[in-house]
Amino acid sequence: MEKFGKAQAMRRSEDVRFLTGHGRYVDDIAPEGALHGIMFRSPVAHAVIDALDVEAARQAPGVHLVVTVEDLLAAEVDITMTGVVMENRDGSKGAAPTRPWLAHKRVRHVGEPVALIVADSLQAAQDAAELIEFDYTELPAHLDICAGGEALHPEAPDNRAFDFGMGREAETAAAIDSAAKVVRLEVGDNRVIVNAMEPRGAYAEWDGSRLHVAFNGQGVWGLKGDMARVFGLDEANVRVTNPDVGGGFGMKAAPYPEYFAIAFAAMTLGQPVRWMSDRTEAMLSDHAGRDLVTMAELAFDAENRITAYRVHTLCNLGAYNSNFGQAIQSILFAKVLTGTYDIQNAWMRCEGFYTNTTQVDAYRGAGRPEAIYVLERMMDRAARELGVDPQELRRINFIKEFPYKTVTGENYDVGDFSRVLGHAEADADIAGFAARRAASEAHGKLRGLGLCYYIESILGDPSEDVRVEFTPEGGALIYVGTQSNGQGHETVYAKFLSDQTGIPFEAIEVVQGDSDLIARGGGTGGSRSVTTQATVTLTAVRDMVAGFTEFLAGEMGVDPDEVRFDDERFRAEGSNLTPTMLEVAALAREKGREDLLTWSARTAIDARSYPNGAHFCEVEVDPDTGVTQVVKYTVVDDFGNLINPMLAEGQVHGGVVQGLGQALTERVVYDEDGQLLTATFMDYAMPRAKDSPWIAFDVEPVPSTGNPMGMKGCGEAGTVGSMAAVANAVQDALWDRGIRQADMPFTPHRVWEMLQGSRMAAE
Repeated sequence: MEKFGKAQAMRRSEDVRFLTGHGRYVDDIAPEGALHGIMFRSPVAHAVIDALDVEAARQAPGVHLVVTVEDLLAAEVDITMTGVVMENRDGSKGAAPTRPWLAHKRVRHVGEPVALIVADSLQAAQDAAELIEFDYTELPAHLDICAGGEALHPEAPDNRAFDFGMGREAETAAAIDSAAKVVRLEVGDNRVIVNAMEPRGAYAEWDGSRLHVAFNGQGVWGLKGDMARVFGLDEANVRVTNPDVGGGFGMKAAPYPEYFAIAFAAMTLGQPVRWMSDRTEAMLSDHAGRDLVTMAELAFDAENRITAYRVHTLCNLGAYNSNFGQAIQSILFAKVLTGTYDIQNAWMRCEGFYTNTTQVDAYRGAGRPEAIYVLERMMDRAARELGVDPQELRRINFIKEFPYKTVTGENYDVGDFSRVLGHAEADADIAGFAARRAASEAHGKLRGLGLCYYIESILGDPSEDVRVEFTPEGGALIYVGTQSNGQGHETVYAKFLSDQTGIPFEAIEVVQGDSDLIARGGGTGGSRSVTTQATVTLTAVRDMVAGFTEFLAGEMGVDPDEVRFDDERFRAEGSNLTPTMLEVAALAREKGREDLLTWSARTAIDARSYPNGAHFCEVEVDPDTGVTQVVKYTVVDDFGNLINPMLAEGQVHGGVVQGLGQALTERVVYDEDGQLLTATFMDYAMPRAKDSPWIAFDVEPVPSTGNPMGMKGCGEAGTVGSMAAVANAVQDALWDRGIRQADMPFTPHRVWEMLQGSRMAAE
């Protein structure tokens, strides 16, 4: 590890800026005099548009423009938004209905954008929106994750978007039929709203030939290509930037209709236009997360070894295909279908359905938390039905020889799952649980213990770009292809470059989020950022050292083979010159060697890494009120080698709390007409500090062979492991009360109803 990083727990340098109010978020930096845009949104979930009269709004005081889909069609721009389409089991393609930026002929969910109003002020735009006459014929709302109902799109007459399968179907069926024991369970995964601290926003400006769009996203290159496509622009004439971003979690990775609409307005008016959502608007329009139900079956032989695993998932896509909606619960779910267990007979089927709700896409983990949640709920149920200790059942079935190829094609390079689990058992004091349970019972509480052993497959582009520039002021700029959403990139990238070059940390500035400054980049998502960015930085540093070595050899009058760099200074036998990297750069500038002052590289990591770990959760349930409290939480992760353990721990804490939120409090609710009932924080319960105990964190590293640092991503791991740990703990607490089906979220009312139902059944 010494060669690649110091593994120091270093505080984030950018936090000073954020905590003192000096962050530069998109709503802080819109050009002076920018016009304000607001979206007129559908008030109903499903309807044919009979008339849309915006003339009174156009004449309202302060209004500069009102844009409808008819204006877009008249301007001959491409009104469609793209989304990944999966291949069906029969080889055909999944449905690909048109998703317009502004509603065309129909509206398909409450909150769908219908028109954009642009005015001098936000108040003027809001007042004008009140003047829009929107006439429609309401249609039945289809809300069920199943075939049938009023068709949302002609391309999917039964509302089924795709029917995906992967694995060994016939072999799995045969193994289940001949198994000594088969465990079956239906597992629900409730829809959640992401609720990043900073809602989505953007501004656009047009100088007559070049478009600039700034938005608070997770990378700039995807939107740059989309803007060029829809407006028929050369990509060289599109600039996209990301300023400081207050949380993304996958939700902000995708393009959204508002970004295209304000770009069109800016190009039409020749003036900058800004838009910022409020919280309820975000709840109505942001991509949601999860929302699926799975029927799962695990087959075992007489020695409690898994012989087959079969899942059939029904997932909600919302009204349209989102960016990755079809892929999330199909191909991404499949990445970790069999988890850490040696299962060669496995089959998954996933059917995706359109409903009159907002689109569903990536949310911290994107398919991996969903897959692990199902599998680890099944392992917990199997342990009960087989009469085996949950940890022992996992040890029996853990993969023990590496590399290991899973039935869905993943190549696990390394792992020592039993060692990690043993470390977690010790940290969680599993031996003392019985005494803690007895103490809870003495106070009238039901105490439960839950385990989740997760594994995650790092996703996204395996390649990344970097550029390092030495400045005349005696410092260095590092241009990176990822985008911080609060993970601490400014600290970790600068510190990593400092460790490799000896350039003082405070002399390095990280530059990100500008398509004009770096030609390509993979953006942030899939826990890829630090692994890919550090790998390409190493490549740039190697090139830099080689170039500086040759230059210095000439200046020192020695052979290049005699020059060495020790991560801080260049040295040569017989010379008393020991310049630092910055001193060599200054000398090169003095000698007119501008070619030595900028270093660019593009590198791809050899293979994905697979972070994994054990989460132990203990809960107390009040049987009289249904109140469930997480009282003890322990995590031991295998993240391979770490650059900054403090930042890794922070990522785990945040991810775990998001999982606790889904498990305990969060749930999206629509009424029968498709109206969102949980559209404010009065109705949608985000996790509070009281919902989370101190989260004990430790690591048991098994370095990856897929990248030179031996790293494994950590950004999403906390969420991947936490949901099943909490759910298994609640199920454990309720088991002796006769409750066999315990589904998230475990709100007081839902848990109380479970207990009441069990009590009535017993009577």
